[in-house]
Amino acid sequence: MNFTRQFLAVLFVNLSGVTQRIAPVLTIIVGVACAVGVLVSMLAMGTGARRQEMGNVRADRVILTTAGARVWQSNISRDEAAAILEMPGILRGAQGEPIVVVESEVFIEGRRRVMGNRIYFPLIGTTPTVTQYLPEMRFTDGRMFQRGLHELIASNPCARQFTGFDIGDRRPIHGTDWTVVGHFDLGQVQQCTVYADVDSILSAFSRNTYSSVSVRLQSPADFDAFRDAVNANPTLHLEAHREREVMEDGFKQLNAILNFVSYFVGTIMAIAATLGAVNSLYAIVDSRRRELATLRAIGFGSAAVVASILCESILWAVPGALLGCALAWAFFNGLSASPFGYSFQLTVTPSLAVLGIVWALGMGLLGGLLPALRAARVSVTTALRAT
Repeated sequence: MNFTRQFLAVLFVNLSGVTQRIAPVLTIIVGVACAVGVLVSMLAMGTGARRQEMGNVRADRVILTTAGARVWQSNISRDEAAAILEMPGILRGAQGEPIVVVESEVFIEGRRRVMGNRIYFPLIGTTPTVTQYLPEMRFTDGRMFQRGLHELIASNPCARQFTGFDIGDRRPIHGTDWTVVGHFDLGQVQQCTVYADVDSILSAFSRNTYSSVSVRLQSPADFDAFRDAVNANPTLHLEAHREREVMEDGFKQLNAILNFVSYFVGTIMAIAATLGAVNSLYAIVDSRRRELATLRAIGFGSAAVVASILCESILWAVPGALLGCALAWAFFNGLSASPFGYSFQLTVTPSLAVLGIVWALGMGLLGGLLPALRAARVSVTTALRAT
C-alpha cells in the first residue's frame, strides 16, 4: 500500500472516532478561535486607522516641507510661501487666486465628555482657501473663521467627543479666549480637527514660520513639473511630496505601535492555544495507542501516521479560525476607538481573515508536531499489550 492510501486510511480512522473524543477536539477549536479572534480584532485597529487616514487622499494635492524634515519639524518662511504662489500647475479658484494653503500647528488640550480625561491634539492655523483645497469639507453649522480674529472651527467629532467645542463656546488658548464659530465634516475622516486663522496663530504663539505649504494642482500629471520648478528655484529649500506619501509617512509610527501590540498579544494567545492543542492531541493519541499500534503491525508506515496526526491537527484549527474571524467581525467591525486621541473605526477585512486562517494553520501545525512524532514512536508490542 502506498503512502497516500496509508495516510488517507489512518486519517479516516482518526476522524471517525471524533465523537468519543469531543472534549479535546472542542478544546483545540475554542483555543484557536480565541487566539485568532484576538489577533484579527486588534489588527483591525491598524486597518481602520489607515483606511480613514487615506480615505480622503487625492492625487492632485501636494504638500511642501523643509528639505529633509517632516511636517511637524518643518519651518517655511513667509518669502518661501509667497514664492510658491508663482509655481506652474497650481489650480486657481473662482476669483483667479491660486489654491495654496499655508499651515502652522500647535497643540491644545481637550477634555472628553464621558470620562473627562485630557487629550492633546493639534490646532491647525490655516487660510480660508482651505475650503477649496479640501473640497470634501462641508460646514454643518455656523460659518468659516475670519482672518485676523481669534476664531475656531471644529470638526463634528470634536463637538461630539470633547467639551468646549459647541458653537459660541470660548476656549482659553495661550492666554486669549478663542470663539468656536463653525462645525464641519471632512468626508471619511472622523478624527478631531480644529482650524483657525494662521496669522492669528503665529501672532498668539510668537512664531514667524509655517510648518507646511499645501497646493492643489490642476491635475495629478502636473506634479513632476511643479516639483521640478520648486527644485530649480535656488531661494527655496523645500521638498514637494504627494499627499499620499506624507500621510503614509505620518501614519508609520501609529501603525507600528498598533501592529506591535496586536502581534505581541496575538502571539501570547497563540502560544497558549498551541499548548492547549498539544495537550489535547497528546490525550487523543494516547487514547488511540492500540489503534495506531494495530495499523503499524499490519504494515502502515510511521510517515503516514505522522502526516495523519498533523493533518488532523490542522483540520481542527480551521473551524477555530473561521469562528474566531466571525466573532471578530461580529463584535469589532465598525467599533469606534480613540487611542492616543486619534479616533477611527475598527475594520475587519478579508485580508485580515486570511491572515487569521494562516495564523491558525501555523498553530495547528506546531500543535500537532510533537503528538504526531509520539504517535510514530509508539511501540507496537507495548501498545498491543496495553489494556
